[in-house]
Amino acid sequence: MSPGVRPIVLQAGGRTLSALVARPDGPPRATVLAVHGGGMSAGYFDGQAHPDVSLLALGARLGYTVVAVDRPGYGLSAAELPSGQDLAAQAATLRAALAHLGRRGGLGAGLFLLAHSFGGKLALTYAASDADAPGEAAPELLGLDISGLGRDYATEPEALADPLAQRNSKRHWGPLRCYPPDTFRQARGLVAPMPERERAEAAQWPRRFAAAAGRVRVPVRLTFAEHEFWWHHDEEARADLTAQFTRAPLVRVDGQPDAGHNISLGWAARAYHLRAFGFFEDCLARRAAGPAAAPAPAVAAAC
Repeated sequence: MSPGVRPIVLQAGGRTLSALVARPDGPPRATVLAVHGGGMSAGYFDGQAHPDVSLLALGARLGYTVVAVDRPGYGLSAAELPSGQDLAAQAATLRAALAHLGRRGGLGAGLFLLAHSFGGKLALTYAASDADAPGEAAPELLGLDISGLGRDYATEPEALADPLAQRNSKRHWGPLRCYPPDTFRQARGLVAPMPERERAEAAQWPRRFAAAAGRVRVPVRLTFAEHEFWWHHDEEARADLTAQFTRAPLVRVDGQPDAGHNISLGWAARAYHLRAFGFFEDCLARRAAGPAAAPAPAVAAAC
């Protein structure tokens, strides 16, 4: 782990989730919960191949508390949930874990979700259900930043049956030059089996995306790597994605140059993470200014 990063345990309605946390020196501006993709773990957000890669270390330096959680079926919960959970159940477990985190206090202005790939599916599912759980003690959700997730797959159905198969390696990583030299040795400790229930839900995502996106009521930013091969993300696809978020006050769809699907482990990680925290700062400023300052949703041009 990077300096200042330590492991913690979150209680989630009878489940136990492992996580990593990094805290700023003073009171946090807000708390960022980082949610990893399929077949990865919380350590995805604390990459060790280069000092610039860790989201947790950077976020703490910028004044945020950052918590990277092992999703249900990963880390400490893998033995208890060997098949994982479907998205609805994961969202409920995550809400319980966040309520536990909130009871610890010191979260700042509220909560941002930063998610990657399958973790983005969970983040959208959670945000879509957020309005239905106003009485729960989870921190206020302020915004979503999601990378490596679209609506429509850019691959054949066979690839979805076993996303972690060796034949899909290029889809996960893109050009090897996008990563520091020690990445793949370090990544061995981050990879984990993808639970069966996650695999089973993959083909249903295009339909579920539309249902979830239309219920999200917080600002949203989606980022696609230049070498993203899992999802359609051309100009038409990006415009269509934006149109699905009918209730969100702000939607941005950005591109990250010189990056593969696993952006947060590559040379582009710092640039992507800084843009994510810049988006969170925009969200905090909009919140302080009030709803009258909110412009209509827009699509950001690709970088």
